[in-house]
Amino acid sequence: MLQTVNRQLEKWMPIITPISVIIGVMLAENLLPLTFLIPWLFAFMTFSGSLNSTFTSLTGALKKPLPLFIILLLLHIIMPLLAWTIGHAFFVNDHLTMTGLVLASVIPTGITSFIWVTIYNGNIGLALSIILFDTMLSPFLVPFTLSFLVGQKIQINTMDIMYGLLFMVVIPSILGMFTNLMTKGKSVKAGKTLAPFSKISLACVVMMNGAVISPYLKQFSLKLVIIAITVFILASFGYFLAWMLSILLKRDRETKVVMMFTGGMRNISAGAVIAVQYFPAAVAVPVVLGMLFQQVLASIFGLLFNLFDQKQKQQIEETIPVSQ
Repeated sequence: MLQTVNRQLEKWMPIITPISVIIGVMLAENLLPLTFLIPWLFAFMTFSGSLNSTFTSLTGALKKPLPLFIILLLLHIIMPLLAWTIGHAFFVNDHLTMTGLVLASVIPTGITSFIWVTIYNGNIGLALSIILFDTMLSPFLVPFTLSFLVGQKIQINTMDIMYGLLFMVVIPSILGMFTNLMTKGKSVKAGKTLAPFSKISLACVVMMNGAVISPYLKQFSLKLVIIAITVFILASFGYFLAWMLSILLKRDRETKVVMMFTGGMRNISAGAVIAVQYFPAAVAVPVVLGMLFQQVLASIFGLLFNLFDQKQKQQIEETIPVSQ
């Protein structure tokens, strides 16, 4: 029954996420006293997701390090610089929104990208190793990039952000992998059992983050629309650029799938938690708006990838001469 519920939740995630934001805004007064639970819920999500992982899976990306290097470059240098440039162009005197755009671009790849890689038959081992490596490096890369790009404009507590990422992401990941090691892989079954509760926790985290920024989302304005459009374009460009880089590097189909989803998706929930916990609420607006688009964009780019892949196969078949 739990597996059936989990499959249904996976199917409806593109709808559940934006609905959770809306519920959070509407029930802000009831949810705000519960926001202290956010880091704990997120740590639980990371732990349950890591029960399927092993320490040896970290070595998968080292065998062919180029895709890992390109994704890290895209996630933590190219996209943050692009977000910073766009922020300067459209929000020149709004340092909080600019910081939010950079934060939404610099956070590590989304753990849910693994689900999309599985759906589109990508290289699961490579996807897992990229997610794990990026997760482990995030406590150092995220604060450093934020300080470098926007640290002159806004007060950033680098150590607090680092500790937050360690508590919510790195330590639960290590504990999950250690549990897998000690149980000799039996924890995989526990991970599957906890999967639907993890997705419910994600919805709760999104609701609470929505509650925190509700004053900004309730005040519908042209500025909010411009921020939403900017976030949508940035998120779309992340998927597109990762996909094009995989084609340019002439990777196989399975690796292209991994690069597109790990390069396009972000651990947006972790980003929202960081924004809510360590910055003024206005910083969280671009990050939470990213929740409205991320899963939807994943499904759109997945469909586009399949169409392009099928067209390529058809062209190859047409160029092969028919044997007499």
